[in-house]
Parts: sequence; structure tokens; C-alpha cells
Amino acid sequence: MSDTIDLTTPSVDPTAWTCPAPLRDQSRIVMGHGGGGTLSAELVRHVFAPAFGGDALAQLGDSAALSLGGVRLAFSTDSFVVRPMFFPGGSIGDLAVNGTVNDLAMSGARASYLSCGFILEEGVEMERVARVADALGRAARVAGVEVATGDTKVVEAGHGDGIFINTAGVGLIPDGVDLRPQRVVPGDVVIVSGPIGVHGVAILSVREGLEFGVEIESDCAALGGLVETMLAVTPDLHVLRDPTRGGLAAALNEIATASGTGVVVTEREIPVPQAVAGACAVLGLDPMYVANEGKLVAFVPREHADAVLEAMRAHPLGLESRIIGEAVAVHPGMVVARTGLGGTRVVDMPIGEQLPRIC
Repeated sequence: MSDTIDLTTPSVDPTAWTCPAPLRDQSRIVMGHGGGGTLSAELVRHVFAPAFGGDALAQLGDSAALSLGGVRLAFSTDSFVVRPMFFPGGSIGDLAVNGTVNDLAMSGARASYLSCGFILEEGVEMERVARVADALGRAARVAGVEVATGDTKVVEAGHGDGIFINTAGVGLIPDGVDLRPQRVVPGDVVIVSGPIGVHGVAILSVREGLEFGVEIESDCAALGGLVETMLAVTPDLHVLRDPTRGGLAAALNEIATASGTGVVVTEREIPVPQAVAGACAVLGLDPMYVANEGKLVAFVPREHADAVLEAMRAHPLGLESRIIGEAVAVHPGMVVARTGLGGTRVVDMPIGEQLPRIC
């Protein structure tokens, strides 16, 4: 890595740095509260959930499964504040569609309609707004979802970061599909749909101007079609998650905690691209904690695992799917990785996000 930080340079002020994963005893919001880890969970559990209440919110999944007029719906909302807004493999516009579509897909639903709210900072170039809007529209058409309603707000210069986007989506959940972590049982097989850590490293490389010998492109993609392929094999999948903020480690810990099972994964079976592994080694990051935007992790009954894996590998977004572990009865609520040296290590829930502002 050619880039270095010279602490003697007058323009560098270490006192102005912030930590995305600070100490947990906080009286104010810090960056770690938006990282998808323990701080985020505590904020939701102790502030938002008691204030809002309701059985639907208590699900605390990627999307809420609702019944309306005898029809089962998935409903989700998400906000996107990624910096930079354009990166290798996508943009904030692509993320706004694919992130919400994927949240719905994790409930087994095919997204039908999206809302889209733009928060624009005064002074942002109209050309950039148009580029983001075009990217969002293209991503929606690829995902087969319609942007049905929206809103626009403008904030004063210095009170935003160019463009923020909020999207919400709805979709129908097919009969017989019940995807939630409480269905996970010991013996379930853990499958990941492809290489991990790509999106987070792609964002970091552009944000910090780092070069790793090869351009790393975000894996940003809509997973609805892949999920439909999996459900066509059997509707009896137990849970799906897209490991975005907090990466694979956060997703596995959330499922282990909610299901009351332990999870064991084998490190050498977890697909990590060489470029991502190299970048993480240089930067001191663990690929399991780095964000993804086009991957999913599935807990599948063992009797269906081989057939589901074969179907995933036949889909363009699941070509490199792999079995990485299983749910177990021991150490409930804990994720453990078997290392290449034959030992084991605990894979903790992250406190915050190693790389803030990645979605």
C-alpha cells in the first residue's frame, strides 16, 4: 500500500478523529450506533422499541412479515448515506433499490413497489442528482420493482452530504414460506451465496484512495431472483439474512441469539477473494465483519441442503455458493469458527462497524 499517514503534517489533526466502535457507555449518539452491531441493537432495544411498541416491530428482522386483508406482506424501509455516493460497481442509487429489495427477499417476498425519498443538500450539482436518479431507476427495472411514490427535501448547505435516500418497499410472501431465526434448529446447514467482504473493501478503496493491486468492485445486486430459485427447491428454508452492516459475523450472531442455538463455521470454507483478504490483512480488518450488498446467508434443513446448494450454484448470483457450517445445540447464542490450525475462536458480535457509512 503506497498511501501513508504522516502525523507531522499540519493538515492532519488526530484530535478530530472519531471511532466507529467506541466504548458502549454513551450519553450521545456516536458513529457506532449506525454500524449494525451491538450499539445499534442497544439503541433499537432501549430507545426505539419501547417508544414504538407493537408486535410487528418486535420481529426485528430485515423486514416485517404482516397480514393485511388475509394477504401476507413483507414491509421494509431503509436509509442510505454511503460515502462516496459513486463507487466501483454501483452508487447510492443502486444501493437504495437493492438494499430494500434484499430486505424483502430475506422474508421470502418478491418486491413489488418502492417509495423513494431524496434528501438533497443545497448546492449539490444537478448532474449528480440526475446520475443517482438514473442509477436508481435502472436498478429498479433490473430488480423488477416499480417506484410508486416519493418525496424530496432540501437542507441548507453544510447540513447534509450531497444526497441521502430513504426507500421503503412491499412485497407478497408466498404461501408456506416462514423465514425467521426462531425456526433454526441444531443440524441446520449454513450456506453463504458467495465471496464476502467485497462491498466494504470497494467503498474503502475509493474513500481513502487506496490501491490493492486490482480494482475491487462492490457486489451490490438484487437477490430476489436467487431467493425465488431457492424457494422453488423447498419452501422449508428456516432463515435468510443479507450480511450488510457488521458483515457475516453480525448476521450469524443475530441468528444464533434469536434462535437460541450455537453456530459453528469452518474458516477455510468461508469464501474470501484474495484481493479482499490482502486488503484486510494490510488494514487489520477481519473479512467476516466487512459489509456485503449482494450476498445472503441461509440456514437450511440438512435434508434439503444439497439440493438448495445445487440450485443456488445454477443462478448467476449464487455461482460460488458454499456450505460454511451448521447450527449446533452446544454454546447457544454463540458463533464459533474452526481455524485452519485446528483450533477454535469465538466470533463476537461487533460493537459498531469497522467501516462506517458503507450503505
